[in-house]
Amino acid sequence: MNELYPWLTHLWSEWQTNLQTDRFSNAALLVAEQGMGAEQLVDQFSRAVMCQNYPAEACGFCHSCQLMNSQSHPDFHIIKPEKEGKAITVDQIRQCNRLAHESSQLSGLRLFVIEPAEAMNESAANALLKTLEEPSKTCLFLLVSHRSSALLPTITSRCQQWHLTAPESQLVAQWLSQQFNGSVPEYAAHINGNAPITTLAFIEQDKMSRYLALEAQLTAWCQRSGDVVKLAKELATEPHEQLNWMWYLLSDAQKVHYGLNMAFFTPGSQALASVVAYQQLYSQSQALLALMEQLRQHSGLNAELLILDWLFKFNEETCS
Repeated sequence: MNELYPWLTHLWSEWQTNLQTDRFSNAALLVAEQGMGAEQLVDQFSRAVMCQNYPAEACGFCHSCQLMNSQSHPDFHIIKPEKEGKAITVDQIRQCNRLAHESSQLSGLRLFVIEPAEAMNESAANALLKTLEEPSKTCLFLLVSHRSSALLPTITSRCQQWHLTAPESQLVAQWLSQQFNGSVPEYAAHINGNAPITTLAFIEQDKMSRYLALEAQLTAWCQRSGDVVKLAKELATEPHEQLNWMWYLLSDAQKVHYGLNMAFFTPGSQALASVVAYQQLYSQSQALLALMEQLRQHSGLNAELLILDWLFKFNEETCS
């Protein structure tokens, strides 16, 4: 069995304790940002639950463990969108409900992992509710969500909730430095929400140089120089990721106005704070959050045009 990422071990210990003392709910919700490696935790949990020597840890040798290794265990089910970015449909959940009311094929527990849970459309979520209200004692549901705010409150209220919190920027940077045998700046983790796996990809794909270039272009634009159309075009190539980077830059620059200067702050936060007033930074960061949500909900929008409009607002008032 693969060794867990270090930031997962504490939550796994809690899960083990709850499993051993029969305090793990039949309906549970794991809330974890993407890039946290939660799938490793879910895999460890699934193997432990399905093991015939359950509940402490998967033995790796029993018949159930062998079936899990071959991904053919008849009592283990993963419900996910049939295509990436699509919804989990009501038909998928109805099939899940039917299986949940059948007997275990190996006379053990049945486990249903629904991921990402927020991908369930409203009909699917409502179809799941009754099963969550009256779960079988031999049936476990584990819902995994990256955006729990998008779940129906009636779903979350029926689940035992577990939150996988991101480690500190310094700890992520230390872990990454071990992976690369070299130093990694703390801000790399910071602008990726301290999600270690996301930050690892950020470093491996040399996105750091791209971030620094965007940071410099935004600061130049706030000094009324630079090519704003080029900047908008570049931000629009990967809007969800790169606008999120810009939000961290604006957020750090606001803190600089209050005299803060942490080791994990973005490199350009001081320079940006020196040319943009606090109130302007605040209003633009709020507008950026709204823009990111708008682009997330409506994929057909012209991202470049909307980003350009947001950038122009930096210079509607005099920078100070």
